[in-house]
Amino acid sequence: MATERTALVTQESDGVAFVATLRDAVAAVERTGTPYLLMGGIGSAALGRPRFTHDIDLFVTPDAAGPALEALASAGFETDETDDRWLYKAFKRDVMVDVIFRSAGDIYLDDEMLAHASVIDVLGITARVIAPEDLLVIKAVVADEHLPRHWYDALGIVARCDLDWDYLLWRALQHGTRRVLSLLLYAQSNDVAVPMAPLQKLFGALYES
Repeated sequence: MATERTALVTQESDGVAFVATLRDAVAAVERTGTPYLLMGGIGSAALGRPRFTHDIDLFVTPDAAGPALEALASAGFETDETDDRWLYKAFKRDVMVDVIFRSAGDIYLDDEMLAHASVIDVLGITARVIAPEDLLVIKAVVADEHLPRHWYDALGIVARCDLDWDYLLWRALQHGTRRVLSLLLYAQSNDVAVPMAPLQKLFGALYES
């Protein structure tokens, strides 16, 4: 299913260039042993709802951001240290790669994320993809009026993934309790199956302590 969903990512773009750039980016960081996860639109399409994306999001630790950018430069990417607080960029074949080392809500790549990630086929490329629970929390936190797609990406993950609810709760309680509770209640209101126990625990963490 992951292959079928992610194949839809490039239907509205230059698919050949996108896939070639994704292959080069993954190979570059893996060659150096840099811990990374694919997230963003590719993650959403692989785990939840199929949708178009025009860029590639690599999630790395702050310490690995520089080496990752150097690895991409060695692989023929044009690179830019865009913002030392959270983001570098690289470009090849007019495709942009975001090297993200701090996500919204001060969420960083950690050992738990790496342990829960999956190695799956993405557009014919074997790559490490962020766990649905982690992506759900990030999407819920980053959602805003001008970025409504993140909310619906997260809903797609709830609807389509067999979630580890204990892990999701653990991550939500660290980074986005109210946002995740709101998202899960909204999912329920749209007839998406959400167990009551996670809702009760999130509600209790907020209002019964």
